[in-house]
Amino acid sequence: MATTGQNIKEARKLRGLSQRELSDSSGVPLVTIKSLEQGKSKTARMETLRKLAVALRTTTMKLADGGNEEGATPETVDRWKPVRDAIERPPVLLSADADPPTVAGVRKSLDDATPLFVDDRFSALSIVLPPLLRDAEALGSEGRAVRVRLLQLAGWLMVQTRQFDAAETALARALDDAADRMEGAATINTMCWLLLRRGELGKAYSLAVKWADETEPRISRATPAELSTWGWMLLRVSAAAVRNSQPGEAEDALKFATSAAVAMGREYAPENDFLRTFGPTTVKLKAAENMAIIDRPDMVLQLAKRVPFSKLKPTSNNRNRHLLDVSDALVKTGQYGEAVEKLWKIQEGSPEWLPSQRFARDIVEKIVTGRRTLTPEMRTLAGVVRYEL
Repeated sequence: MATTGQNIKEARKLRGLSQRELSDSSGVPLVTIKSLEQGKSKTARMETLRKLAVALRTTTMKLADGGNEEGATPETVDRWKPVRDAIERPPVLLSADADPPTVAGVRKSLDDATPLFVDDRFSALSIVLPPLLRDAEALGSEGRAVRVRLLQLAGWLMVQTRQFDAAETALARALDDAADRMEGAATINTMCWLLLRRGELGKAYSLAVKWADETEPRISRATPAELSTWGWMLLRVSAAAVRNSQPGEAEDALKFATSAAVAMGREYAPENDFLRTFGPTTVKLKAAENMAIIDRPDMVLQLAKRVPFSKLKPTSNNRNRHLLDVSDALVKTGQYGEAVEKLWKIQEGSPEWLPSQRFARDIVEKIVTGRRTLTPEMRTLAGVVRYEL
């Protein structure tokens, strides 16, 4: 299999461009292109590949070699080992004198733990999840529904913390036990996100398109749950397409998602599932994210003005991701102080979420390299996101 550097070199030669010309047209530093083509750098950021793909008139995945996945840090791997074991290993048999779990008891425990997922309280979840997963597994067929929901949440958490193999296992198990199309689609939504974070854009796009087709409702008769399910599949289609340098497909999917949101008329979470909250605001957030992906900071800031920010929960991952997009746009337009304010706003609401975000470190790096001097707040923020000065 050709490496990323070989793919870039071949595409560049086919376009008749020198390395300098490719650098000028893509905005990617010449030293980065040379390092990739010479094999000194084995992998590249998806953002870098997308810029090169646009300049070379190809797709992002035609340049990638499948080796651009960034996994969890050693610290994260150690913290979550009991959770991964509970997901991936066979269930532990209960002793004869053990008090067996009940469906009602496990459901109550899951309800109690759900706010920990909503609030990104990773430390608490690393302790609570292993016994909860084991209890859910011990329920047998009677506990199918609660087990599926728990595996969906566990899979989402593993994606969030970049433990992709464990996420794939949890989500595959949840999908195998899904009772109907809607329950399956809830799992597929997170599977698409997993593929996006792994850089498997083609697979993410194909999976999202397939399920968007399968879940498309008749708008005039659709329930809010059906609109939410279809809308999210369309947002995943758009997210995969825009990252894979398919702007037409991304725009079309976003238009259909907008029509679903307009039909919805408000933000709606099926069965109070925070992961499936969908509506006009969600679509606006994702539209801004698309503009961030294609490096249009002006449009990110323009779209951000239309987001009813006060109505978003401080711990919403969509809200936090949007603030990262806005912060990045502010940095790119030279508004460093305002960018730092946005990052601190995330930290105030989600203190365990921000330090785990590579995107946040990238933004801080741009601030550090773009400023002659750093304010005390900027230096403190660098420590929060684990950027080494």
